[in-house]
Amino acid sequence: MSLTKARLSLLVIVTTIVGYFLASRSSALGVNWVNLLHTVIGSGLAAAAASVFNQLMEIDIDARMDRTANRPLPAKKLSPAAAFAIGWLLAALGIIHLAVKVNSEAAAVAAATLAVYVFIYTPLKRISSINTLVGAIAGALPPLIGWFAAGGSIGIEMWFLFALLFLWQLPHFLAINWMYRDQYESAGFVMWSNGDESGGRTSALALVFSAALIILMVTPLIFAFVRWWAVLALCFAGMVMFLLALKFRFTRTRVAARTLFLYTLLFLPVSLGLLLLGWQV
Repeated sequence: MSLTKARLSLLVIVTTIVGYFLASRSSALGVNWVNLLHTVIGSGLAAAAASVFNQLMEIDIDARMDRTANRPLPAKKLSPAAAFAIGWLLAALGIIHLAVKVNSEAAAVAAATLAVYVFIYTPLKRISSINTLVGAIAGALPPLIGWFAAGGSIGIEMWFLFALLFLWQLPHFLAINWMYRDQYESAGFVMWSNGDESGGRTSALALVFSAALIILMVTPLIFAFVRWWAVLALCFAGMVMFLLALKFRFTRTRVAARTLFLYTLLFLPVSLGLLLLGWQV
């Protein structure tokens, strides 16, 4: 469970399921439960593989950070060769399972998610702070696995779902990066919070992305694919995040950053739940 980052993999599965259910709303056949099960299996295996490869590439960094030093590889509980074999097995099983049991589109998105996370995001963390944006792209792709698995088509609804997950992650990561900026910087990660002792840059970015999230919430009202009451609730949830980001901007304290971080953990299930209840495509 530690090697595959089970909690992160579970988040991928949950967002994949949400994407599947939303796309199924526009289908006369409704939810195909067997197909959904195969989607969960394939996406879960691919997500687990991404976590294994990520840890393989960051053994030296994980060993230097207190919160990651006890992971299986830096703690030498498992050999890199064994982890490498496990990672490739999980990746192959996940993507092939999706291709054979679901469809090629879902398999392609899962493969793209794995590739972006492992081959772009992970090495970029040592090079440029733009890695946060790339990581947010990888984190926003899993709902599209479910979307295409259910037969969903490319359109404004799909892009809204992607943008919601993308923008949600940015205040989330900014808050946690700033709280642990010393550990990230000493480990060799290049983050927006590096050297930002005052919190000025980090809090400003969190505020900008929180504002962008509120603007995004108006989209369903314009294109009428979410019921008006759910849109209002989404806007309210987004406004709370903006206000917490604003407090972080003015106070620039660890308490304010932590409060923002904890709220982002609440915001995701609330917003996804509202979409499930209010979706009307």
